[in-house]
Amino acid sequence: MALSPAIDPAGYTYAHEHLYIDLSPFKNNADCCLDEYELLRDELNSLMDRGVRNIIEMTNRYMGRNVDFIGRLMLETGINVLFSTGYYQQNFYPPHVAQRDAQTLAAEMVAEIETGIGNSGIRASVIGEIGSSEGKITPDEAKMFHAAALAWHQTGRPVSTHTGFSTMGPEQLALLTGFGVSPESVVIGHCDLRDDLDTLLKIIDAGAWVQFDTIGKNNYFPDEKRVRLLSELSQRGLLSRVMLSMDITRKSHLAKNGGPGFCYLTDTFVPMLRAAQISQREIDQMLRDNPATFFK
Repeated sequence: MALSPAIDPAGYTYAHEHLYIDLSPFKNNADCCLDEYELLRDELNSLMDRGVRNIIEMTNRYMGRNVDFIGRLMLETGINVLFSTGYYQQNFYPPHVAQRDAQTLAAEMVAEIETGIGNSGIRASVIGEIGSSEGKITPDEAKMFHAAALAWHQTGRPVSTHTGFSTMGPEQLALLTGFGVSPESVVIGHCDLRDDLDTLLKIIDAGAWVQFDTIGKNNYFPDEKRVRLLSELSQRGLLSRVMLSMDITRKSHLAKNGGPGFCYLTDTFVPMLRAAQISQREIDQMLRDNPATFFK
């Protein structure tokens, strides 16, 4: 019987991460294969020391997912990992996506949720990361959102999305709710790559969740601006709809390789939040309570 990992509600959760991902064939860049076991193990042990107990692993089948590799990390570090099922976005789709209908694509997701991922003995817990391109949703991507909605109707598992540089989030939500998905079951990903408070408010007002999940990627968008946006949401009492993460995907993102490392969020970004007068209660909300509610 396949196991379906459950979130530990007492610990912090990184809501959008990758512990093994291989996009190197698509990007023609060996750095895009995150596969350094010892470095990942050591960083996860450090996260455990800081009270992080859960990782939402967003690598689905066609992003190079490696359940055995992650299973070893779970056993050796004690960290809890929830796995995902679905398809990423247009540029990374395998050829068969164009030929299959939404019902067939949904059936693949449902099988990984209800039966298990391959022969791993582990079931997927999240429908994601379901993505769209920057500034548009292609016809095949729209079909994938339909498939995700069908999988949600059958399993009730939450849907986590990928936006291209914080674009098309409201449109993603409109697609999913148009297919009957409850907005409370949707989190829009990568909402922290644009200085766009209005879009954040629109998504939250519609009943969905938002993720600030590229924390530490200052080359894309500075953390100081992320903090300012979170302060705006704090002043409106809306951090109860926000989750945090880093979306580490490359070897060069790991601390020993010169990157921020997984502990950057707890060690550097959280003190930035405190300095901006965001309370410990709100920090606990974003890192513990909100993920425990959403991914339960």
